[in-house]
Amino acid sequence: MTHPSRSGGQILVDALKIHGVDTAFGVPGESYLDVLDALHESDIRFVINRQEGGAAFMADAYGKMTGKPGICFVTRGPGATNASIGVHTAYQDSTPMILFIGQVGGDFIDREAFQEVDYRRMYGQMAKWVAQIDRAERIPEYLARAFQVATSGRQGPVVLALPEDMLVRQAAVADTRRYQPVQASPSQAQVDTLRAMLAGARRPLLLLGGSGWTGQACADIARFAEANQLPVACAFRYQDLLDNDHPHYIGDVGIGINPKLAARVRDADVLIALGPRLGEMTTSGYSVIEAPLPRQRLVHIHASMEELGSVYQAELMIASGMPQAAAMLAAMAPVEAPAWAGSVTQAKEELRAWQARPAIFQDGQAPLDLWQVVQHIDALAPHDTIITNGAGNYATWAHRFHRYGGMRTQLAPTSGAMGYSVPAGVAAKVIDPQRTVITFAGDGEFMMNGQELATAVQYGAGVIVIVFNNRMFGTIRMHQEREYPGRVSGTDLENPDFAALAQAYGGQGEIVERTAQFAPALQRALSFTRENNLPAVIELRYDGNLITPGATLDTIRANAAKEKAK
Repeated sequence: MTHPSRSGGQILVDALKIHGVDTAFGVPGESYLDVLDALHESDIRFVINRQEGGAAFMADAYGKMTGKPGICFVTRGPGATNASIGVHTAYQDSTPMILFIGQVGGDFIDREAFQEVDYRRMYGQMAKWVAQIDRAERIPEYLARAFQVATSGRQGPVVLALPEDMLVRQAAVADTRRYQPVQASPSQAQVDTLRAMLAGARRPLLLLGGSGWTGQACADIARFAEANQLPVACAFRYQDLLDNDHPHYIGDVGIGINPKLAARVRDADVLIALGPRLGEMTTSGYSVIEAPLPRQRLVHIHASMEELGSVYQAELMIASGMPQAAAMLAAMAPVEAPAWAGSVTQAKEELRAWQARPAIFQDGQAPLDLWQVVQHIDALAPHDTIITNGAGNYATWAHRFHRYGGMRTQLAPTSGAMGYSVPAGVAAKVIDPQRTVITFAGDGEFMMNGQELATAVQYGAGVIVIVFNNRMFGTIRMHQEREYPGRVSGTDLENPDFAALAQAYGGQGEIVERTAQFAPALQRALSFTRENNLPAVIELRYDGNLITPGATLDTIRANAAKEKAK
């Protein structure tokens, strides 16, 4: 049914409601005022951010949390360029997302008008689809396609430019139906082939990762693993696809991998990769799984036909969505008396040994034991706590030692984007206010989007932010000391008082410098955030020499100097 005449902005907001949008993130701009006006009368919550990068990261976090496209609105030029980091993250992480950009009017286009950018060229390689809507009557069509593209096959971001004059133009146009995501499914013949490969295996391993998972899909794949006594690892920053306390979970395959788990991946005779793209981080630079011909008999199941075979020539390639594949595997007749029975118990013991207290803390010389910090979090926070982090060595303390409680308890960028942690934590608390949310943030990483604490205060998002303050860009310093020992350049930081900064925003802030101070500080933060719906910051001040759980800068520098002296 065709509606009476509406403005382009109103048509767009009405389409968002049809497609089930309840929340949008963004920074306002004069280029899309008519959309803002239409949002005023809608029941869509518009979360105002303090910088477009933070808004785009929040939209990505929404997509990861809900499985629905995260919606972000920014203005032209500077707004669009700021938001690009979130689009790049959503693309590499395969997160459904739609970025709307206000654009100069059609009467000024192609004149390098004020803040004009050709977004098709700018975003061409970091989005699934980029388009500009030039006619108001085609808005419903473009939005239906945007939601369809963002959620079908390999999920990802879509970018739509909105010329200012188009948004104020009136049009009488019918709305569309709600989008329907489309995913492929394995054939029975493919499942039978997989089962035959598994039946002939002696050292199989199941590797989970990627996007598009649901709670039911996670439950189905757990049933498959249990029925076939399979060890299960999770790809880089997808550790929440199986409750880490599950007896079949044996660790994460990514940066800083457990050497014994790396050996298990290399030595697997059948490796079932369900969902991951098998990128550089998950494969340790394409070493634990060699490209293009892996030593393992590789079964690669992925939502995108374009991804399958693009790097790895797997023995069996299956294009499928995760719920579809997991359901069929759960229904598969189990392998009888598998030759690998008992390997799960051994692999689990190897994980527990890997998660034991690192030697660098066993002599009691370090005033602040970061391993103990994580143990206190696991003991005091609920099992379904959402942990968010950005990029940096500090994230290793979460990845290696925290036990993720299952589906949607981890929000972290596989793209390695700094500045993700705080926006993701705020978004998670906005989306699911009853859950406890704890953000791990490096000192350098926090300063990239820490201003989103103001957003947390404005929207009553009681996130707990733990700032790891070692006064340096730690990851870069680590590499610097390996390659140029003793020649520090560009990695030292002079930081603010993060606890005082949290208080200035209207939250709670504390400084922790000794191990015994952390548990009481965390208990106070948990109480404060629950009672006040406001953020809390715990600043950890510690020796930057403790760069990873397994090495200090001193040892890295000394070893590098020896190598260079040879």
